[in-house]
Amino acid sequence: MPQNMPKFLYNIPNLLSFYRILVVPVLTLFFYIGGPVATWINVFLFFLACISDYLDGVIARSTGQISVFGKFIDATSDKILIGGVLLLLVAFHLLTGVWIILALIIFVREILVAGLREFLGQYNVSVPVSWMGKWKTAVQMFASGFVMAGDYGPALVPHSYAIGLLAFVVATVMTVLSGWDYMKAGIETLKKLDAEKAQGTQP
Repeated sequence: MPQNMPKFLYNIPNLLSFYRILVVPVLTLFFYIGGPVATWINVFLFFLACISDYLDGVIARSTGQISVFGKFIDATSDKILIGGVLLLLVAFHLLTGVWIILALIIFVREILVAGLREFLGQYNVSVPVSWMGKWKTAVQMFASGFVMAGDYGPALVPHSYAIGLLAFVVATVMTVLSGWDYMKAGIETLKKLDAEKAQGTQP
C-alpha cells in the first residue's frame, strides 16, 4: 500500500466492509448467468459477506482499529449489500407479488434512517444503533440468503424458500419497529433543536 494512504482505509475491518460493497456487482453477474452453479456461488459469496459483517466489528474492537470512517463504511456497506440484494431478488422474480411490498418497506426504511443520520450529523448529533437494529440486519441477511437459493435451496435445506419468506416477514416487522425507534429519537432531537433555535432568536 502507498505510504501516504491513510491506514484506516486498508485495515482488516474496513477491507471486510469494502468486500460487502464490491461483492454486489459480482452477485449481479452470477444472477445473470443463472443455473445451479452460479446460484450456489452467489449464496456462498453472500454468506461470506454476512460473516464479514460480524467479523469486522469483532476485529475492530479486539485490535483497537475502531475509527469514525470504520463506523461509516460498516453501516454504509450493510445498506448497499442488503439494498442491492433486494433489488436483485425482485428483478429476477425471486420475490414477487406481495413480497415486493415487504422488500420495498425494508428498502425505504434504510433510506429514511440513513437520511436522518446524515441530517442530524450536521448538528453533531448521533443516533446510536439499537439492539433491534443490529438483529434486523442479521435476519434480513438470513432471509435473503435462503430466498437467493431459490429452487436449488431444498437440495440442501428442505423448504428453504418458504423459510426465507417467513424470515422476510420477521425482518420486515423488526425493520419497521427499529425504524420507528430511530424516527422517534430523530423527531425528539429535531424538536430540541427547534426549541434551542427559537430561544436563540428571542430578545
